[in-house]
Amino acid sequence: MASEQDLVVGTVRDILAGHEPFVLTADTAWDAGLWADLAGAGLTGVGLPEEAGGSGGELADAVAVVRTLAAGAGAVPVAEQLLAAGPALLAADLDLPDPTAPLTLAVAGAVTAEPSDDGDGPGRWTLTGTATDVAWAGVARHVAVLAGAPAGIEGAVLALVDAEGLATSDARNLAGEPRGSLVLGGAPASGALLTPAGAGQVRARYALARAVQMAAALEQVLAWTVQYAGERHQFGRPLGRFQAVQVQLAQMAGEVTAVTALVDAAVQTLARDEDVVLAAAAAKVRAGAAVEVVARLAHQVHGAIGFTQEHRLHHLTRRLWSWREEAGSELTWSRVLGVGLLAQGGDGLWPALTRVV
Repeated sequence: MASEQDLVVGTVRDILAGHEPFVLTADTAWDAGLWADLAGAGLTGVGLPEEAGGSGGELADAVAVVRTLAAGAGAVPVAEQLLAAGPALLAADLDLPDPTAPLTLAVAGAVTAEPSDDGDGPGRWTLTGTATDVAWAGVARHVAVLAGAPAGIEGAVLALVDAEGLATSDARNLAGEPRGSLVLGGAPASGALLTPAGAGQVRARYALARAVQMAAALEQVLAWTVQYAGERHQFGRPLGRFQAVQVQLAQMAGEVTAVTALVDAAVQTLARDEDVVLAAAAAKVRAGAAVEVVARLAHQVHGAIGFTQEHRLHHLTRRLWSWREEAGSELTWSRVLGVGLLAQGGDGLWPALTRVV
C-alpha cells in the first residue's frame, strides 16, 4: 500500500508530466502554470501546519515535494517557501502568508530594520537598504527578509514584506532563475527580533533547502547518464561497456551517494528539532563539491548533445552550477563547519564529526 508521502510524490510527478521542461527567457521568469497547478492541489503548503494556513504534513513530505520538483527542473519557488521562508516565519511566531501566493527568503546583509513608530503596535518594522541576489525576485508576492538589527542590538530581524510595488532588478542565475535585487526604501513590515543563533538557523535552513535540491538533481543526472550510456552505441557496443565510461559512472555514483547521505542526515537533524547549522553546512559543502564532478562527467559521457537547447541534461546541470553558489558558497559553509567543529573542544571533536559528516 502506498504511503501518504508516495501519494504526494506521485501527485507532483503527475502535475510535472503536464508541463514541458520550462525554458526561462528574458520574457519568462517562472512557470506560472506549474505553480497554479501545484497550489490548486495544496502542494505549495505541504509541511506547513494547517492551523497556520498550510496543508499540513511532515518535514519529510515537504522535502519530497522539493526533491521531485528539483529533479523535474520545476521553475517555481517551492523550495524557498516550504523549507526556508515558511518555517522561518512560523519559528519566529509570525503569520504565514497565503501559501497559494509565492513566498521567498532574502538573507540581506545590506538591509537594516528599525522599529516602526506608525502606531500600529509592536512587531512593526521599517526596512531600509537593498536586498541583493533574492531568489525569485519579481515573482514572489511576499519576501521574508533577514535584516540587520538596530544599532546596539545583537542578532537580526526577520521581517515579512509585501513585495508588490517594490523596485526590482531583473538579474538571473545561470539557469535563468530570477535572482534580482529588491529596494526596501522604508518598506513597512511585520517582524520579530532573532538571536544570533536564531538567525544562524534561518541561514542554515536556506542552505539545506539548496542542498536538498542539489541532491535530487544530482541523482537525476546520474540516472540519465547511466541510461544514456546503456542506449548510445559506439564502435558496435554501448558506451557503458567501455571501461573508461564505467569508471566515470562509478565516480558519479560515489559522489551522489555521499551527498544523499549527508543531506538525509541533515534533514533528520532538522526533523528532530535539533541545531541544524553544522549538519546543513556539511550537506551544502558536500553537495557543492559533487556538482563539479557529476556535471562534468555527465556532459563528458553525453557529449555535445547534452549542451543543446533541446536536450534535458542542461536544464539540471545549469541549475546545479547556480545552486552551488547560492545560500552560501562552499567556502562560506566550510568556515562555519570548521569553526563549529573546533568549538567542541578536543574531547568533543570526534563525536561532532561523526554526527555531521
